[in-house]
Amino acid sequence: MEILENIPLAPFTTLGVGGPARHFARARSVEDVLHLFSTAQDSEEVFILGGGSNLLISDAGFNGLVIKLEIGGVGFQNYDDHTLVEVGAGEDWDGSVAACVERDLAGVECLSGIPGTVGGTPVQNVGAYGQEVSESIVSVRCYDRRERKLVELSALECGFAYRTSIFNTDERDRYVVLSVLYRLIRNGPPKIAYKDLQERFDGREPTLAETRAAVIAIRREKSMVIDAADPNSRSAGSFFKNPIVKTSVADLIAEEMEIDRVPHFPADEGKVKIPAAWLIERAGFEKGLVLGNAGISRNHSLAIINRGGASASEIVALKDLIQKTVFDKFGISLQPEPILLGF
Repeated sequence: MEILENIPLAPFTTLGVGGPARHFARARSVEDVLHLFSTAQDSEEVFILGGGSNLLISDAGFNGLVIKLEIGGVGFQNYDDHTLVEVGAGEDWDGSVAACVERDLAGVECLSGIPGTVGGTPVQNVGAYGQEVSESIVSVRCYDRRERKLVELSALECGFAYRTSIFNTDERDRYVVLSVLYRLIRNGPPKIAYKDLQERFDGREPTLAETRAAVIAIRREKSMVIDAADPNSRSAGSFFKNPIVKTSVADLIAEEMEIDRVPHFPADEGKVKIPAAWLIERAGFEKGLVLGNAGISRNHSLAIINRGGASASEIVALKDLIQKTVFDKFGISLQPEPILLGF
């Protein structure tokens, strides 16, 4: 393996912004990962880079070692009613979903079209259109940076919750995801829980392939599928998490706005999840808003985009403005979804 110096990181991200990495290396096997950590200086910070689809890098870059994780491989083990699918962390996520749908394996069909690599899915507990990866993950194989050994964590040990896991909360930066084991249902029905999907199929139960196609179509309409021809897709996906608040908070907002109800979804007992997009739009941020070289997608108010030549500071300025305005109006703090590196 060659360790390179001062490598620009912007091309490795879907936002296309950010400065260079002081050191950079590609890891194509578990052995590569072990070697890089054994040789890395104790004083040097290490960052694991996957598909770069959920990442904002500072203009100054990263003063440490960036390991581009490229561990591949997809394995299928069939049982009576289900299949265990083990996928290397460097595999393309949507390609892996496509391979499962082609084999009539249910459990990830609504997660079609999401950019990035498999290794990022347990970290964020990736979810969309009523489905989360935690519903199908059996275990995650990792390198434990603290104990300096390989470990296998069960789904329970991963501590999955809405858009979170131990990998991005309590044990942030401790584990390097090497592969993920999923349990998918053979010839199972698709999960049609999302309103847009229900309306598209109008009470009919679609095939897994039809569900995948519909999800990708919906995402494409919102510019949430990476497309070089679509400038509105130059983003990090949904930039903010849907906030979970007490039911009383949603009721108070409805009362103050003199509306019947705030749109929401059930969450924990006594709490609801309010769409961040609704809050952003009601705070005065329209789709297509421009702030320098940054902006909001014309097709999705949750996506902050690089309109061309944007700096990380411009992206952050728009992020900060949205957060402050939403908090001032509703008293709700929006939390970013992407990882912020080098700030």
